[in-house]
Amino acid sequence: MLGRALVVWCALLVIAILNGALRVAWLIPRFGDTWGHIVSTVSLSAAIVLLAAYTIGWMRPRTWGETWIIGACWLGLTIAFEFLGGHYLFGRPWDTLLADYNLSQGRIWIVVLVATAVGPVVAARTRHLFPHRL
Repeated sequence: MLGRALVVWCALLVIAILNGALRVAWLIPRFGDTWGHIVSTVSLSAAIVLLAAYTIGWMRPRTWGETWIIGACWLGLTIAFEFLGGHYLFGRPWDTLLADYNLSQGRIWIVVLVATAVGPVVAARTRHLFPHRL
């Protein structure tokens, strides 16, 4: 299960990188920085939940707990990539990385993290994978 979840997370990573490129190249020039980030965040969050719904059966969680474990793993990998990869691979300063969490500046990146964590649970629920309720 976790191996398949890692494969799906890698697909999420590709989607997130493409989303970021689209934000920089198209959204921000047309809508401005704040709205470009908001539209990008909402679209990435939707893509995460949709991919989770599409792949949840393939990942084969057997319980609600396993769907939460997938979400927690995805969340941990996302945060690690965001900060460690962002800083050490891409050379972004820490304050730039933390700016995405500044709600007063219209940065709602936290929505992506919530979608990442609960996406597998929402997917299992909408796909009716388990007969009992949460």
